[in-house]
Amino acid sequence: MDLSTSAEKAVLMQGIRKHFADVVALDGVDFELKSGEVCALLGENGAGKTTLMKILYGLLRPDFGKIIIRGKESSIASPAEAIKKRIGMVHQHFELAPSLTVAENVILGLPAKYGFFLDLERSKKEIAKFCLADGLKINPDALVSNLSVGEQQRVEILKALYRGAEILILDEPTAVLTPQESERLFVSLRRLRDEGKSIVFISHKLKEVLAVSDRIVVLRQGRKVSDISREGATEESLAALMMGRSLINKFSERRKPGEQTVLKVQNLTVPGETGRPSLCDVSFTVRQGEIVGVAAVSGNGQKEMMDKLFGLLPASAGKVFLNGRDVTDAAPAELIGMNIARIPEDRLGVGTIPDLSVWENLVIERRREAPCSRNGLVSHRACFETAARRMAEFQIKAASIQAPVRSLSGGNIQKVVLARELAGSPPLILADQPTRGLDAGAADFVHQAFIRAAQAKSAILLVSEDLDELLSLSDRILVLYEGKIIGEVDRKEASLQTLGLMMAGISQTRRKAENAPLL
Repeated sequence: MDLSTSAEKAVLMQGIRKHFADVVALDGVDFELKSGEVCALLGENGAGKTTLMKILYGLLRPDFGKIIIRGKESSIASPAEAIKKRIGMVHQHFELAPSLTVAENVILGLPAKYGFFLDLERSKKEIAKFCLADGLKINPDALVSNLSVGEQQRVEILKALYRGAEILILDEPTAVLTPQESERLFVSLRRLRDEGKSIVFISHKLKEVLAVSDRIVVLRQGRKVSDISREGATEESLAALMMGRSLINKFSERRKPGEQTVLKVQNLTVPGETGRPSLCDVSFTVRQGEIVGVAAVSGNGQKEMMDKLFGLLPASAGKVFLNGRDVTDAAPAELIGMNIARIPEDRLGVGTIPDLSVWENLVIERRREAPCSRNGLVSHRACFETAARRMAEFQIKAASIQAPVRSLSGGNIQKVVLARELAGSPPLILADQPTRGLDAGAADFVHQAFIRAAQAKSAILLVSEDLDELLSLSDRILVLYEGKIIGEVDRKEASLQTLGLMMAGISQTRRKAENAPLL
C-alpha cells in the first residue's frame, strides 16, 4: 500500500501475526484507527485483542506484519518508543503510587522539563490546565490513596495525556467503576475524541461499547471477523459476531423462590486490618431457590463477607445460620462437608490448583466420597470417570483431561470450578465475581448454570460489580457501602441509576429526603 493513502489514519496495522509456541494468537489481522474516533475492540477471551494492542504499545513484537503510525511505517520495540510516537495505554490494573499526590504520579519517571531541577509547582499548574482542558476534574495535590477508583482512572488517563498521547488505548476501563463513574468517563472520552484524539476501547460490556464507540472491530480466534459502524449494531448482533453463534435467551423464565431460609446472617461484624471493621452489623437472608445479589464498589466489605461465610475469617460479633444450624465458627472443611459451594473471585489461584490436571481439579474436594470412593478406598478409575462426565457436561475445552488447569482459558477454568462446586445440588452457592474477565459466551454459560442451580432449589449469594448481571439474575439486590448494607432493592424496582447512587453511599432514605418537595 502507498503509505500516503494512510496518512489520515492515526494507526494502520497490516497482516499482524503472532505465535506463542504452537498457539496462533493473531493470524494476519488488519486494524485501523482513524483520527478523532473511538474504536471498540471486541472478542472472546483468547481472541487476540489484548495481544494486538500490546503489539501497538510495544509490549510485544509481531512475528510478521506492518505498523503504520500517521502515514509512516514504524517499529515499536518498547512502551518508551510508543510514548515517543504519542501512544498511551491505560491498563485494567492501575499503575499508581498510592503514597504520592496526583501531580507526583503524573510526572513520575519523566525527565525534568525546566532546567536541571524538578519544578513541582510549575508542573502542578500545567497539570491543572490539562485537567481543565480535557474535563478530567482532579486535584493535583490530592493523595492517590484518598481517591476513588474512578478518580484514580482519571489520573491514569491524565498521565498518558501529559506525556503527549494522541492515541489512547483503554483496556477494560469500566471494570471497577459505578455506572455514574462510567458515564463521567464516557463524557471525557467523547471530549477527547472531539479534540482529535484517537481511542481504542476494549470492553466486555456490550452496552458500553454501543454507548461510546463510533466503530466496532470484532476478533474471533485470532482473526478479524467484522469491522462495522456502531449504527445498527445491537448487543445480540455483537455477541453473535464474537462467538459465531447467538446467545441463549438467559432470563426468559423467572423462578419463584421457596419459603425456607437457607442462609441467615444476623448482625455480623468482621474486624479489619486497620482496626476499623471491614463488615459492620450486617443482616440478611437467602431463601431456597433464590438468587440474592450484592452490589458494591471494590473494597467495601464484600470480599470479607464472602470469606467469612466460607469460614476463612473470624467474626467479632453476630451469627451465621445454615438451614437453622449455627455455623458462625465453622471451618472451611466443615462447610465443604455440608456441600457448600464456593465460586471464588480468583478462579486460578484459589478456585483451582493450577499445576494439577483438569481431572484432578474436578474431583479433588470429594475424592473420598461416592462415587470416587468405594468402601473407604479412593478409586482412581472412578475419579477419572466422574471427572470425564463433568468435563463433558460443562463443555470444558482442554487439550486433554490430563492437561494442567493453568493451560486453559479463563472461561474454561471457571467451568472447571463450576463443574466441581455445583455437583450434588449444593444447598448454598457463594459466588464472588463469577464472570469477571469472561467474554459474553463464557458469562452466558455461567449464568445458565446458576439459573439451573436455583431451579434445583440451591440458594445463591452473588457478589458482582457487573450491575447488568445483578439486574438480570437476582431476585433481590443488597448494596454494601463501607462495610454496611445501606439498602435492599427488589429486582422489579432496581435500576442502574438507583444501584449506582447507593454504591456511592447515597441511601434510598437520603435520596427520598433530598428529592422531597420543600414546604
